[in-house]
Amino acid sequence: MGQFGFEKMQEIQKELQAHYEDLWGDLNPEKGRDTLLWAIIEAGEMADIIKKEGDEAIMKDEETRRHFIEEFCDTMMFLNDLLLCYSISPEDVEKVYLEKHRRNMSRW
Repeated sequence: MGQFGFEKMQEIQKELQAHYEDLWGDLNPEKGRDTLLWAIIEAGEMADIIKKEGDEAIMKDEETRRHFIEEFCDTMMFLNDLLLCYSISPEDVEKVYLEKHRRNMSRW
C-alpha cells in the first residue's frame, strides 16, 4: 500500500462529489459552512464512542476500533470537502502545517 495523504483523499472526495453532484450540489464556499458543521457532528460521534465504549475498547476490541476509525474517516471526508469548498490544495495545507509545526516546536 502506498502513501495515503491529502492528495489521495482529495482525489477520492472529488470522485465521490462528482458521483452525487445532482443530489448534493457543488462544493463552494457557501456550502463550506454546512460542511464544517457536518465534520463537527462526525467528530462528536467519535467522542461518543470514547465516552460510551472507553479507551480500552478502542484499543483492544476490534469492532469498537473499526467503528471509531470509520467515524474518524467520516470526519476526515468532511474536512477534505471543506478544503475543496475553499479551493485549498494539499500543498497549501502542507506549507501552513509545517509553518505551524515550526512555531509550535519553539513555543514552550
